[in-house]
Amino acid sequence: MTQEQDRQYMELAIQMAAATTGQTSPNPHVGAVVVHQNEVLGMGAHLKAGEAHAEVHALNMAGNRARGGTIYVTLEPCSHHGRTPPCAERIIQSGIARAVIATLDPNPKVAGQGVQKLREAGIEVEVGLQQEEADQLNQVFYHYISTNTPYVTMKTAMTMDGKIATTTGESQWITGEAARADVHQYRHANDAILVGVNTVIQDKPRLTARLPDGGNHPTRIVLDTHLRTPIDSPLIQNPDAPTWILTGNQVEQDQIDVYQSYPHVEIIKLSHETIFIPDVLTLLGDRGITSLFVEGGAQVNDAFVRAGAVQQVIQYIAPKLLGGKDAPTPVGGEGIGELQAALALEITEVSSIGQDIKVVAKQKRQEG
Repeated sequence: MTQEQDRQYMELAIQMAAATTGQTSPNPHVGAVVVHQNEVLGMGAHLKAGEAHAEVHALNMAGNRARGGTIYVTLEPCSHHGRTPPCAERIIQSGIARAVIATLDPNPKVAGQGVQKLREAGIEVEVGLQQEEADQLNQVFYHYISTNTPYVTMKTAMTMDGKIATTTGESQWITGEAARADVHQYRHANDAILVGVNTVIQDKPRLTARLPDGGNHPTRIVLDTHLRTPIDSPLIQNPDAPTWILTGNQVEQDQIDVYQSYPHVEIIKLSHETIFIPDVLTLLGDRGITSLFVEGGAQVNDAFVRAGAVQQVIQYIAPKLLGGKDAPTPVGGEGIGELQAALALEITEVSSIGQDIKVVAKQKRQEG
């Protein structure tokens, strides 16, 4: 194979992995392609946790013709028994002669052991082709594996002068239909969506993923220190997704009992009188939430920023001006007192979306 052919086949594997966004959690996105004598014999992607991995799909499609061929995989094949058998063993059994792997798996259960097994079996292994693109696919998985807390994306929508609502509190709608449709793609792709109780009271949101062809509804999470979520809220009345309401430890049992007739609603009392973001993230991580989409108001956003708990920001900017010194901004609350303590971001995307501008920024990597 030439380098250009290798690149093309790996690009195909990456495209297949990217197509599964929002459906593999808590597992990573993985794509695989089997090639022999310049003929694509099998392709596959991991579709859902507990189901066959990408390599298995591709090898099953290729059948006996895989012997002597090359497999391209976006992530190091697993080497341990989990809900499915080890993919490294399946590759060895297939008679594959060469494996091209985009990036190693940071999961301690794998972490180079898959590559080692393949090499010990006499398979030629190359690692690192299009690693950056492959790593980008699994930023959520990598973060969760290394921290056991969800990857946090904060979404904001504001005017050109930085306002999220008028001085009277009117906020629907700051942005256009295209931007709002884009938000539903992010809801679909995340395990959970989080707001504060003030947003629940004021906006009466459903917090579901409303896509033309359906979509995965994220678990709905409300930060509600004193348990003020109204019973007639769509989050309570609409059972399409689980609703977890996180409260402080001063909430009484008779307050909690009011919600018992709604099986999709769970009241979770935290250990402190005040809700602390690190406690929230630890709880969610322990419950298997790998990605969190924060659509809170200015106060909730401020709490995440001050906690340094934002990995990505999605900001929609509408070509409007509202003015008003008291009109709310995306991040309010106490704020950060010193410039050097600011949450530093790197802009990774600026694009037009309908009438609005979309800016994507990620937490700046620490040097060294």
